[in-house]
Amino acid sequence: MTRFIYDQFTKQYIQELLMQLGQTETSKTMASERREIDIFFTPHPENIGEASHLGLLGRLATTSAIFEPFSNAVKPREIRSCLVKLLDLIAELERQATREKRRLTPAQLPQLWILTPTASPAILADFGVTVDLENWMSGVYFLPKGLKSAIIVIHQLPPTPETLWLRILGKGKVQKQALQELYQLPADNPTRETTLELLYNLRAMLEARQNLAPEERELIMELSPLYLQRLQTVKQEGIQQGVQQGIQQGQRSLLESMLQVKFGAVDAELAEIIEGLIQVPPLEQAQLIWQLSREELLARFSGDL
Repeated sequence: MTRFIYDQFTKQYIQELLMQLGQTETSKTMASERREIDIFFTPHPENIGEASHLGLLGRLATTSAIFEPFSNAVKPREIRSCLVKLLDLIAELERQATREKRRLTPAQLPQLWILTPTASPAILADFGVTVDLENWMSGVYFLPKGLKSAIIVIHQLPPTPETLWLRILGKGKVQKQALQELYQLPADNPTRETTLELLYNLRAMLEARQNLAPEERELIMELSPLYLQRLQTVKQEGIQQGVQQGIQQGQRSLLESMLQVKFGAVDAELAEIIEGLIQVPPLEQAQLIWQLSREELLARFSGDL
């Protein structure tokens, strides 16, 4: 996934999930060197008790925080850049406190959370990280206390409901499993619906690109059944025939795009099997298109098997 698309999705994703808990600023510019912090979060004290539904992400948002997410394994220079931004921000906050003749306590200073899918043991060792398994879970690595920083290795987090909202920002199998868990949440879960809307937008942005990387193609396929399920849910609740026809057309268009992502184009033979694919449950549609060859799909849905 390109850095720009990932940035746009991640910033909006974290901002939306934390909106009810406090104030978020994305791309916050530091006056000194024009450095930009990805996400700066300030909690509303009265809402801290409501953070539990976000699990680990909610716990990170109980204090002032900087979130710096990375789509690929974080590099040493990127960690150093994050630290510089944190220290610049702390210096700026301390200067402001001095002007206002008040004193900041360590608890009032922001905590830096670097989010990365993976991180090599060598890099973690070079930055002197430690773990605190009595109070935190595996995958959370703290830099020396005075730096108020930590690296969260998403692929090392335990696959529990508490980590779901961070594992969605992972890659490959980790993200795929998180998407399946997201899909299985109750339909009336507000965080589920917010996340799905953002994922639909992500899928649209990826689909509009050319020369997709294999992992981008796979992510489109993984997100497609979630979108199809949404269409089917609306269809079941729809009353007017015109609404149902529109939904069926949406299903057809989505399946056409999935076939195009896999095979490059939808010719007459592939177009003929779309009606059969529509009858398959949404979660199976993407799996069949992604796993089967062109010949196997044609044979299965042309009645030759």
